[in-house]
Amino acid sequence: MNTSNKVVVVTGASQGIGAEIVKAFRERGYRVVATARSIKPSEDPNILTVAGDIGDPDTARRVISEGVARFGRIDTLVNNAGIFIAKPFTSYTAEDYASIIAVNLNGFFYITQLAIAEMEKNSSGHVVSISTTLADSAIEGVPSVLASLTKGGLNAATRSLAIEYAKRGIRANAVAPGIIKSPMHAVETHEALGALHPMGHMGEMSDVVNAILYLDSAPFVTGEILHVDGGQSAGH
Repeated sequence: MNTSNKVVVVTGASQGIGAEIVKAFRERGYRVVATARSIKPSEDPNILTVAGDIGDPDTARRVISEGVARFGRIDTLVNNAGIFIAKPFTSYTAEDYASIIAVNLNGFFYITQLAIAEMEKNSSGHVVSISTTLADSAIEGVPSVLASLTKGGLNAATRSLAIEYAKRGIRANAVAPGIIKSPMHAVETHEALGALHPMGHMGEMSDVVNAILYLDSAPFVTGEILHVDGGQSAGH
């Protein structure tokens, strides 16, 4: 199928990596359903924006139903929305825990369930989720238990979805980044954060985007956790 007929849903799409994902898919002719808490309407008729809290099941329903109403189908879902709170384990609050569960897990569950139901109608589709290399390779000095708890869960769920839907034409993969240059990291922190990678520098948002595009265009790849982490997962 020509990519001009394809529809991708992108969560966490208002800024940073999410905004770059939207841009990259549009450049390849996809129609895009973009959602984030504070996303603004787009002047591009091939981009539908839906504002809402991705952890709320009503947001998931609106994103998928409005996307299908506008474009007729869902081919790819990019679960990009996520939050990271770096604290010593015993310093996490109940509010921290609830926030991370809401975005990283609820934000995956509700919309993925609805997207796959639409994909089943065409016996084809792809779910790609953004996790973190910290789920596989913890780093001393980077407290990340809640990130590993939730994003590690996404890695496991990705493999499970891949097997469950392998014969139904639906693939599931994940991208596990290292630390990426994005608006969430101040420029003055880049040198120190870059030193945490064996390659000695941070990744670019384009590195993550290119990994997503590769997975979306690789019909024989499913159940893959693609590490884009400057060698972090290989060792230190």
